[in-house]
Amino acid sequence: MTDQPAITVDGNRIPLLGFGTWMLEPEDARRMVAEALRIGYRHIDTAWIYRNEKAVGDGIRDAIEAGQVAREDIWLTTKIWVDHFERDALLKQAEESASSLGLTPDLLLLHWPKPQPSFEETLGALNEAKDRGLTRSIGLSNFPSAEFRQAQSLSPARLVTNQVEYHPYLKLSKLKATARELGSSITAWSPLAQGKIADDATLVEIGRAHGKTPGQVTLRWLIQQEVIAIPRTAKESRAAENLDIFDFELSAEEMDRIHALARPDGRLGDWIDPAFKWDEEWA
Repeated sequence: MTDQPAITVDGNRIPLLGFGTWMLEPEDARRMVAEALRIGYRHIDTAWIYRNEKAVGDGIRDAIEAGQVAREDIWLTTKIWVDHFERDALLKQAEESASSLGLTPDLLLLHWPKPQPSFEETLGALNEAKDRGLTRSIGLSNFPSAEFRQAQSLSPARLVTNQVEYHPYLKLSKLKATARELGSSITAWSPLAQGKIADDATLVEIGRAHGKTPGQVTLRWLIQQEVIAIPRTAKESRAAENLDIFDFELSAEEMDRIHALARPDGRLGDWIDPAFKWDEEWA
């Protein structure tokens, strides 16, 4: 299961299905990361603010030492927390994250946009972290289109992804178009709408036609858009289910039916600074 669909951004091959670790306690993070890698995941996502970077690194080493995966076959993402956006604090956290992980991350993201310090300072420091070898590539999380464009204009290095909430109840046409325009990508957090898709009649019906669950249908819908998805679970059985999406394909009509589930009140997690506004999709 190592040969999974991937997207190539700025020369980086990023597996389209990843394993997320948001809200996983350290012991669960270590156990589940090792298990995810054992069964075939090759993309792991964490963040400083999740307080489980050390456990994630331990889980990766457990899988490597068991001979189940090689480091170079894993894509590892972490994130700079908003309290660390000044230059010195950002570089310090980048060092701390690499040290906690015990590995150089492949991707370092700015976790949420923040009006102060200036984008110039923060993007400069993020590029400096890359130049110092504290990460292989850099990107963003939770940036609307206007700020996404502004950040890329200030960044000498390509911002290889913008990680945002995305699932069938959200419309993301504008941000996906912005990512394409900038030669970047979109990564979906909460891709299963925090479980809300499980009993959705449309997804149940489409799933039945393919012998798949609503969750598997949703993840397939995302990767067929070349959107990276990072579902998170503390259950081995669910991690295996989420991975089992490479043996079927949704038709254009099924894709459209899922897109039609989006609604103006579909957002589940909105912690964006009031200085910024999400793209208007429902004018």
